Amino acid sequence: MEKSIRREANVERSFCKRLREAGCLVYKFVSPGNDGVPDRIVVMPGGRVIFVELKTERGKLEPIQKFQIGRLKEHEQDVRVLYGANEVDRFVVDVLEGGL
Repeated sequence: MEKSIRREANVERSFCKRLREAGCLVYKFVSPGNDGVPDRIVVMPGGRVIFVELKTERGKLEPIQKFQIGRLKEHEQDVRVLYGANEVDRFVVDVLEGGL
């Protein structure tokens, strides 16, 4: 397994674990025939839904991912792209503190 893929998987695993501990529902977003959708759907207590694409610090969005994120935003959805553990940490803290 490529090193950057392992790092991204570790970031994603930590992201899911911490948000579930905070009371969120965290789903893997797989949509057959719709490549490039964000990695996760986070349903927060109170009903807020956020689509999240996780990348390593040096990760880049593919054109299809940019397209899919744009489509979701056109439909007024909250979509976040988090780059690396630091951004994941900030996102989780914001969820825990109710800042989102």
